[in-house]
Amino acid sequence: MATASDLTDSPQGQPPESLQALAEYLEFSLDKGKCLVMMRHGTDACSVYIGDPSDEEGDLTAHGTIATALADEILEFTRSGANQITVGDQTYRFFRSFTHVAKVGAVVFAPL
Repeated sequence: MATASDLTDSPQGQPPESLQALAEYLEFSLDKGKCLVMMRHGTDACSVYIGDPSDEEGDLTAHGTIATALADEILEFTRSGANQITVGDQTYRFFRSFTHVAKVGAVVFAPL
């Protein structure tokens, strides 16, 4: 299992902004018992959704947008497959995968 937090702590002991943002969105997904889904709809921002992208009848719930640079950094600090990050005193375990939702590429972070 890739452990992103071991490689990304800054000298001040704080994880990068991208992993802090990911942790916040993972909290939302855990509260709902659903996946976190990131979709790029343009060049400047990625939409963030909570839901199950494999459920064709269920809707994904929009949960904001993040800058493309932040989304790219999240992808740099995580890998396809099983991941583990620690932000503060909370450890998050998730599986990162790729799918298509309505013909748009989507990165899915599913809790483990």
